Amino acid sequence: MAEAQNIPVGSTTAGSIAVAAESTVATRMSAPPSFDVADFPVPHGREEEWRFTPLERLRGLHDGTAATTGNGVKVEVKAPEGVIVEAVGRDDARLGKAGTPVDRVAAQAYSAFEKASVVTVPKETVLTEPIRISVHGEGGTRFGHQVIELGAFAEAVVVIDHTGDAVLAANVDYILGDGAKLTVVSVQDWDEKAVHVAQHNALVGRDASFKSVVVTFGGDVVRLHPRVSYAGPGGEAELFGLYFTDQGQHQEHRLLVDHNVPHCKSNVVYKGALQGDDAHAVWIGDVLIEATAEGTDTYEMNRNLVLTDGARVDSVPNLEIETGEIVGAGHASATGRFDDEQLFYLMARGIPEHEARRLVVRGFFAELVQQIGLPDIEERLIARIEEELEAAVA
Repeated sequence: MAEAQNIPVGSTTAGSIAVAAESTVATRMSAPPSFDVADFPVPHGREEEWRFTPLERLRGLHDGTAATTGNGVKVEVKAPEGVIVEAVGRDDARLGKAGTPVDRVAAQAYSAFEKASVVTVPKETVLTEPIRISVHGEGGTRFGHQVIELGAFAEAVVVIDHTGDAVLAANVDYILGDGAKLTVVSVQDWDEKAVHVAQHNALVGRDASFKSVVVTFGGDVVRLHPRVSYAGPGGEAELFGLYFTDQGQHQEHRLLVDHNVPHCKSNVVYKGALQGDDAHAVWIGDVLIEATAEGTDTYEMNRNLVLTDGARVDSVPNLEIETGEIVGAGHASATGRFDDEQLFYLMARGIPEHEARRLVVRGFFAELVQQIGLPDIEERLIARIEEELEAAVA
């Protein structure tokens, strides 16, 4: 699998794999963050932050024509004893604390939600069981806001599971107190016609640790925007992602890690597999090291495995450094087909080609699945990968 090169957007390499890899920094190109929808012009698809997104398939989320309809989305929270679960209005001070909307859809979601769900883990509380949040679409269009807050030195694992059919625009905030440790597993396992656009904001406190695992399988269009900033030195953020893009699906992950304080770390690893005509995956990885962020240590990587002709990947890593006083900074992006030598090695030992391909894909995703740390979720994701591979040969 070769490193991605500077191939013009829209060009096609051998075998109908379209790849884009650019060095243009995009962190300062979009409109300033705002909670006001009017501060964002209606996108037309030519803007840097929208040029890969099929706007006509967003069901009006981008231009203001989407309105709350149908049965919407049912949210259920199952939390261990000691966790506080609330439904609050938009005057709650915790809303927006982790980050401000950076595009029109996020601002629309913030201005249109009815009640926000806030889950609080009190300070010094260490949970031995995960918090499980089920977001199930029951048709129609909804706008949502979710806040997960950990007090100082609290520790928790949160699973947010998206299923069913809906058109959903949402903001999700993660607020970590000093010394807190939070692992979030966000699974997008929507039905095939669902549309999901969301901004994830994480504010990492002094010496706190944040790990995010984003898993995307279902949906017609899924566009997620994870963002991380730091509230004090010593913070660490790990952002892992796994996506399997099938025929006709558009899956887009746009990340920003803003190193805005000194002596913090970040590590980003996203991997995707694609198969089928018009399968389109987009990964944008922005890391900004501000002038005040001395002692930063950061790395980001994206890998894509294209299983059939007709699929397209756009992978754009960006690294903007405003100070030379850093520990390390780097990025990498690669897109390719199966390694023929791996297949030959397995088939030469009597393994059928179909089984050999399955083993290669499982191995490709293995390190990310293991980051989840919850056996039931890991087994479910492995089963979903198997389903996708079986569908390809059916």
